[in-house]
Parts: sequence; C-alpha cells; structure tokens
Amino acid sequence: MVAASIPRFYLYGEPHRSVEESFVHAERLDDRSRPSEWTILPHAHADLVQAFVLDRGGGTMRAEDARFDVVAPALLLIPAGIVHGFSWDPASVGSVVTLSVRHLTLLDTRYPGLAAVFARAQVAALGAEALAVLHGAAATLMRELGWSAPGHRAAVDAALLTFLVEAGRAADPGEAQPPPGQHGALVARYRARIDERFRLREPIAVHAAALGTSESRLRVACTRIAGLSPAAMLDERAMLDAKRALLYTNLSVAEVGYNAGFADPAYFTRFFTRHAGLSPRRFRMAGSEPRDSGLTRPVEHGFPGP
Repeated sequence: MVAASIPRFYLYGEPHRSVEESFVHAERLDDRSRPSEWTILPHAHADLVQAFVLDRGGGTMRAEDARFDVVAPALLLIPAGIVHGFSWDPASVGSVVTLSVRHLTLLDTRYPGLAAVFARAQVAALGAEALAVLHGAAATLMRELGWSAPGHRAAVDAALLTFLVEAGRAADPGEAQPPPGQHGALVARYRARIDERFRLREPIAVHAAALGTSESRLRVACTRIAGLSPAAMLDERAMLDAKRALLYTNLSVAEVGYNAGFADPAYFTRFFTRHAGLSPRRFRMAGSEPRDSGLTRPVEHGFPGP
C-alpha cells in the first residue's frame, strides 16, 4: 500500500501513544491554536473524543468531507477517529475538553446516553445559559486537573458529568439508535472486521462465515441496525478511506484507489463516481470550496479507523 499521511496524534502535535483508560484533559483554545497561528491542520485521534466550547470569535471546522462555519457561542463535537481541522479567528476564546473513549464508555454504562453526545461530528449553537454551564464546567476541569487537592478525582468526575450532560442537551440528537441486542453485537463485529479488511474486497459470504453466521442473518442485522446492506456498508467504508485520501493527502487518484483496495484505476473511478456523484478528481477540487454541512449521519464505532 502507498502511505497516506493523515497525522494521528495523542493531543494535537503530540506523538500518538496509548491512551490511559481514565484520561481526561482540559485546556484553553489558544494553548495550541495560538502557537499554530490559529490553524490546526487535519489530523485524527484514535481513542479520544473532543468537545470545543467557543465563547467568542469563530472560524471554520473541517470534519472528514464536511465543512462547518463556526460562530460563537458554539459547541463543537468530534468523535474518535474523525479526521478534522480548524481555522480560527485570532480573536477566538474558548476551551477544549478531551477524554478517552474507554472512559466515556464507562460513564455511559453508569449513565446511559452520554456516549451518544459524540455520535457525530457537529456544531451546535449555544444559548447564554448553556454557554455558562459548559464554560464553568470546563474551567472547573482545568482547575481540578492542575492539582491534587483533597477530593480532586470526585471534583473532576462531577465537572465532567455536568459538561457531558449539558453538551448532550445542546447537541442535535439525530436519529434514535436502536438498542444493541444480538443484531447490534453482530453488526459491531462486522464493522470491526471490515474496518481491518475492507481493502481486500472479500465477498460478503467470506465475512459472514468468519463471523459464524449466514449471509441472510448478516443482511437482516445490518439492515435493522445500520439501515444498509452488508455490501453497502463495505462500500461505505472504502469510500470513507478514499475521500480522506483525496482531501487530506497528495496521492494520485490511482494511488488512492489502490490504497482503498482497487487495483484497476478505471474501475475505482467508476465505483467512486457512482457513490459520490462526482469523479475523484472533481471531488478533490470541490473539497477546497466552502460549503455548509450538518454532517447529520452518525459516525459509528469501527468506521473512523485508520
């Protein structure tokens, strides 16, 4: 495979490394944005979710192939694995809260619904009351994470829960997700498998056999949980990889196709055009043009991988 260099960081600018299960971090927006001249280049965090609270200013957020115009006061949510970047107005003021996926999952088992806050990348406008609550919770996190006073851990948990609950109330909930059950568990395993093997373009029968199920059962589960057939989910994962490479790397169209599992450049171009409605070259050109997007489709666990 040709290397497609989309940076993956721990925190922006820091080399990628394993994330502690209970990792929580809070900082001011300008801590990293000012030294980077208010431009955060496209990158991803494998095991971290992030929330940005913008008190003043504005800018542009990029998340995969969507572009958002941001005007304060606003809440910006970034799921794990999503390729994203920012261009901020130098007058912007705000805070950033980051936590590990495992810690979010643990909190979600205690307080169901918290993980849904990061179901999709989005920008939500904030009213004065919501801004005050989020700003206060982020400030408390920065204070408590900076020392080891008595009750420090309890204070961090309390502030984080306040932040997540208010963020969930402010965010667009999108479509309600069905409960996991057996179908959900099967689809999660299928997503994990194709996330690792989509470049091989294996037949659905091979995936079903590896998962210990039949094609028909896999089809029913995928349709009920994801609203897509297994083949459509496989194509969707290949398209995600291709779009990322077209937007965030300098690979040729042929190299992008090869990276996504297509040895024939002409076939890849037809495949991409059929799914995107644009040829790869036109998609790459259009990617530099401003456009409004709500990115309302959920980004499921397993798809935002490498």
